[in-house]
Amino acid sequence: MADRNLWLARRRRVFNIVEVGASEDRFSRLYDLVNSLAIVVNLAASILYTFENFRADFGGAILSVEAVTVAFFAVDYCLRLWTARFLYPKLPEPRAVMTYIRSFSGLVDLLSFLPYYLPIFFPSGAVAFRMFRVVRIFRLFRINAYYDSLNVITQVIASKRQQLMSSVFIILVLMLASSLCMYSLEHEAQPEVFTNAFSGIWWSVSTLLTVGYGDIYPITTTGKLFGIVITFLGVGMVAIPTGIISAGFVDQYSRIKRLSEYANESDVHFIKVNLSQKDSWAGRTIQALGLPSGIIVAAIQRDRQIVVPRGGVELRAGDILVLGARSLGDDRHIDLKEMILRRQNPWNGQRIRDLDISRQTIIVMVRRKGNVLIPNGDLILKEGDSVILYTQSRLPHATTIEI
Repeated sequence: MADRNLWLARRRRVFNIVEVGASEDRFSRLYDLVNSLAIVVNLAASILYTFENFRADFGGAILSVEAVTVAFFAVDYCLRLWTARFLYPKLPEPRAVMTYIRSFSGLVDLLSFLPYYLPIFFPSGAVAFRMFRVVRIFRLFRINAYYDSLNVITQVIASKRQQLMSSVFIILVLMLASSLCMYSLEHEAQPEVFTNAFSGIWWSVSTLLTVGYGDIYPITTTGKLFGIVITFLGVGMVAIPTGIISAGFVDQYSRIKRLSEYANESDVHFIKVNLSQKDSWAGRTIQALGLPSGIIVAAIQRDRQIVVPRGGVELRAGDILVLGARSLGDDRHIDLKEMILRRQNPWNGQRIRDLDISRQTIIVMVRRKGNVLIPNGDLILKEGDSVILYTQSRLPHATTIEI
């Protein structure tokens, strides 16, 4: 059982590395950097190989670079297959693997390296397989996942997909209708150009999308007038998707700006607590801690991994807890002061109950050599102790602690 848990922990660690990692995970960020670099280098090598002078002088080096990067893509695909169960944790492992294989990113990852090796087994299809290597360019979308600014593009397209599909459908209908109309108007004058109803598709595409190649054009007066109308409609039709995407960008950035402007960073305060074997919380579940209503366990860091703090999660010695506390929301502040006892301080060697301090002064905590001591009356203060107290009096060499 222990070996199985260790094996699963290693697979999860590999998953955290190959997926987009947190900024504090050095190995994950390094893998992301290598992955992005491999994509860019592979595409650069593919482009340079199309130039005869580069192919003649550096053909061997370019092919070697391509072989290395494609091998990296193959290893990356195998690692993602191996860790697919963590990408889709709610699915059984076989279904999780098949879900990744059928996904867009899984197909792109597969086609990034498979066409390179298929000619080894099927030499006759080398030319066809080489065409599939163009799919590697879609791996650039992986770089999109590494940067939040680029993710806005995906979010905008996803949020406006219904409007974009509607505008594309209108363009397709208008394209087909204009092709049929132009065939009716120009077939008798140009039977060799507009031979059938679909012959005007190329003309309608170049006109509606304002490309204007001019290889197919009307020669009759009616056809020219109709072409003018279609050109004006084409300008408007192309502007529709552009306006939708532009409005989506404005909405997205406005929403992000509103969140940043109206977010109050002082509403919740967080502290980090390192659990030791002696702490009573070690070995207990979060729901059994009995925390006050204003305090939550926001995150748990365990062996360089972040554990989601659900109620059934059992805390272990060595865990680092991030506790969140709700702000009071008032102007009543508690001013604590910290004073480090030097050799000449008169408090050295005295019990707390024997100290000559006012009734308005309360010793809250004593820190000694990294340990936190509860300040009871019999505690003897020593040189080097850090005494944290609440007082209205002015104390020399004391610093104020911000709560």
